[in-house]
Amino acid sequence: MTLDRGDMLVDQSSVRPHDEAPPDAVRPRGAIASRSPTRIAFRRLSRDPVALICFVIVVFFVLVAVGAPLWCDLLGVSTDTVRASTRIDLVTGLPLTGPPNHGFDSAHPFGISPATGNDNLAVWIYGARTSLFLAFVATVVSTFIGVALGLIAGYAGGVVDAVIGFFTDIFLTFPFLLAALAISPIIADRFGTNVDLYNKLTFWTLVGILVIFGWMGMTRLIRGEVLSLREREFVKAARVIGVPTHKILTREILPNLIAPIVVSISLGLPAFVAAEAGLSYLGIGVVGQESWGQTIDGATNYWETYPLYLWEPVIGITVLVVALNLLGDAIRDAFDPKTRR
Repeated sequence: MTLDRGDMLVDQSSVRPHDEAPPDAVRPRGAIASRSPTRIAFRRLSRDPVALICFVIVVFFVLVAVGAPLWCDLLGVSTDTVRASTRIDLVTGLPLTGPPNHGFDSAHPFGISPATGNDNLAVWIYGARTSLFLAFVATVVSTFIGVALGLIAGYAGGVVDAVIGFFTDIFLTFPFLLAALAISPIIADRFGTNVDLYNKLTFWTLVGILVIFGWMGMTRLIRGEVLSLREREFVKAARVIGVPTHKILTREILPNLIAPIVVSISLGLPAFVAAEAGLSYLGIGVVGQESWGQTIDGATNYWETYPLYLWEPVIGITVLVVALNLLGDAIRDAFDPKTRR
């Protein structure tokens, strides 16, 4: 069989060099992008409008709390004690300017507190600072204790796990509110004569109460995760080659617990904010500094005549707690590979 020379003519433009592969057949190694679970979670969060809105709200409250003195100076408001007679009616106890009986006063955008004559906006700003700082400290300390105990209980097992589990169950069964009501009078009787010391002790006592009764959930969560992780191949391999236990816990197991820890923190922070406000409202919270709970406690007596005085801290707490909860839910869903949002 013979081929005509014309049959062998080939369009040279369609011929590729031997070492040149089609563009879609082989991709350069650098073009294959791999994403870690954390990057995937943040990518999902960035596409969630609810999470973004809640994040902006939380950032707003954090900026208000951190820069409280600066914002008060810029707005021309202060928490400095003033003569009540210059701002309120001594007969009714209501403000002489602004709500509820007068029009808007630019010098006091949130109005004036009845009976005391304090500026409501300054009290609101410093109340946000107190609530967020207390909740942040309690969350960090309780998370540290919970993670440490959970790591030890889950990895050691046996008697250590049983002892930690026993104390965890005890603290879970003990009523939180009863402990707070019992400890507060003791502090007042012991240190009530020294005002400055008493004011500081009430703050740190409240932090201690929240921490003592806030670590158990984290401990149980971390223990359950560690029980699963300690049977993985990379942990067994580290054991075989003689890696010390503390390095296995901190370098092998702990990095795999970042997601549940972040989720737990995001859901625990709003609980501490609400707890601080509730305890302050009951009179066993922070004393000597502005607090949303204290404002609510004082505003309940003026609910019928001055409702705005009560609504201001209530709205602040509600917006902050809802934003933190929704953001926590979004973080949990983003780190959970079984969900699709």
